[in-house]
Amino acid sequence: MHRTTAENMQCPVARGLDRVGEWWSMLILRDAFYGLSRFDDFQTSLGIAPNILSRRLATLVEAGMLERHRYSARPVRYEYLLTERGRDFRPVLLSMMAWGNRHFAPEGQALELIDKQSGQVVEPVLVDRLSGEPITPERHEVRPGPAASERMRARIAFRHSRAQARQTLSDTKPPESLP
Repeated sequence: MHRTTAENMQCPVARGLDRVGEWWSMLILRDAFYGLSRFDDFQTSLGIAPNILSRRLATLVEAGMLERHRYSARPVRYEYLLTERGRDFRPVLLSMMAWGNRHFAPEGQALELIDKQSGQVVEPVLVDRLSGEPITPERHEVRPGPAASERMRARIAFRHSRAQARQTLSDTKPPESLP
C-alpha cells in the first residue's frame, strides 16, 4: 500500500502532520518527554507491537524528531533521544493534553501540568512571544507568508472571504417588527 504524503504541500500543518500525525508517533514522543529512550521501554509503556514500534521509531528518526545512539556494542542496542526539532514539539503535546482534559475526560483529569516550584496546576495557552499576549481569533489571523505559493494565497483568500461573509450575516440584525 502506497502512503500519501503531505511533503509537497505548502501548509505547515499538513507538513507537521506528515511527520508526527500518526497516533503511535505522538505517543512515542510523549514517552520520550517522560525520559524513555530505549526500544524495550517504549514497547512496555505503550503495549505496541515490535514491528510497528520499529517503523514508527525509524520514521521519527528520518523526520529529525529523534536521534538514534548506540548504547551497547554486545548486543548492539540503540536508544532514541529527542532532537531540538523533537523538543520543540513539547508545547504541541502539552496543548493536546490540556484540550483532551477539557473535552474528553468526563471522569476528571488523569494528568495535570504543574509548576515544579509552586506545585500549582497550570494551563498552557498559546501566546505571542514578543508581546506575551494570548493568541485569540479576535486579535490574530493567519495570512500568507513571503514564500506562499499562488495556490496557498488563493486558499487563504477563500477562507478569509468565507469568514467575512459569515461575520456579515451574523452582524445583520433583523427588523424590530415584521409587517
